[in-house]
Amino acid sequence: MSTIVLTGGGTAGHVMPHLALKPLLDKYYTRVMYIGSNGIEKDIIKKENIPYYEIDPVKLDRAHIFKNIKLPFKFIKSINDAKKILKEIKPDIVFSKGGYVALPVVIAAHKLKIPVVAHESDLSLGLANKISKLYAKAVCTSFKKTADKLGKKGYYTGSPLLNRSKPLTIHTTKPVLLVTGGSLGAMQINKIIWQAAPELAEKFYVIHQVGKNNISSEIKIPDYHQIEFANNMDAIMRRADIVVSRAGSNTIFELAKNHKPMLLIPLPKGASRGDQIENAKYFNSMGYSKMLFQDELDVERLLLCVNNLYKDRNKYIYRLKNAKIPDGTKKIMQVILKFDNKKDLSK
Repeated sequence: MSTIVLTGGGTAGHVMPHLALKPLLDKYYTRVMYIGSNGIEKDIIKKENIPYYEIDPVKLDRAHIFKNIKLPFKFIKSINDAKKILKEIKPDIVFSKGGYVALPVVIAAHKLKIPVVAHESDLSLGLANKISKLYAKAVCTSFKKTADKLGKKGYYTGSPLLNRSKPLTIHTTKPVLLVTGGSLGAMQINKIIWQAAPELAEKFYVIHQVGKNNISSEIKIPDYHQIEFANNMDAIMRRADIVVSRAGSNTIFELAKNHKPMLLIPLPKGASRGDQIENAKYFNSMGYSKMLFQDELDVERLLLCVNNLYKDRNKYIYRLKNAKIPDGTKKIMQVILKFDNKKDLSK
């Protein structure tokens, strides 16, 4: 019986790529298991009927340094908990999608001599993957530049992209505008969209993904629709004509692969390590997207950018079609199999 353990969490960006890999994983592994926290990954994975094991990981509090005093002791406990689970499961290999949830599992696997393959979506490594690379056999990347910096451990694969949901039917003659702040939502974007909703809905059929528990009951406008989060976000993205989005790597590569003109509003530094700003600047420099910093965001500027994006949409579609964005699903699977020495790559 062959087994792979998947890990990663905190946001859907650390989880949904696993689902893109799942059909291929099922060809090579009789058991696909997941180790995560009591976070969004638990809800997503359990709906997929994947056996789920829970640990209590620790997250570095960048804003309140003194709150991290007890972190080393909690972190050691997380590693030990992960070790107990891995000893019980006895996997052949661990695949980590990164984030603070994955780090204890990666270290525990290394201690038990279980090979680890990780994936980094962003242009620069997050803190968890900076540490994970020390314990992993390989780090797959969405950006070629990232893999080049990792030397022998770096494998440029692209992102694993979802394409499993049925096409989405929307009965409208208007172009579809998708607004997404990621799985947890983006309140600063939400507030501006709520103000701009009446004017946006005059021209577009608006789907606004607001994040868990963020739906505004005060706004009831025809052709403006709020959702918290959807497991068929890949289908919603494919149906959209243009998109306003944060700049999380998995989302923007999904949009790029589907040739969707996008306005990126990256999470500002301070609220993050600045990874989304790097991603957005790269896409903007390649002509794949428009970009707007959050501190520049107001209703007037948003409406101007959205209208210009739609007007120039064919320019962005042309560039994205010619960019030949790779779907990393098969390449990542090849790397996993390479470091699971029991597997036959010829399948």
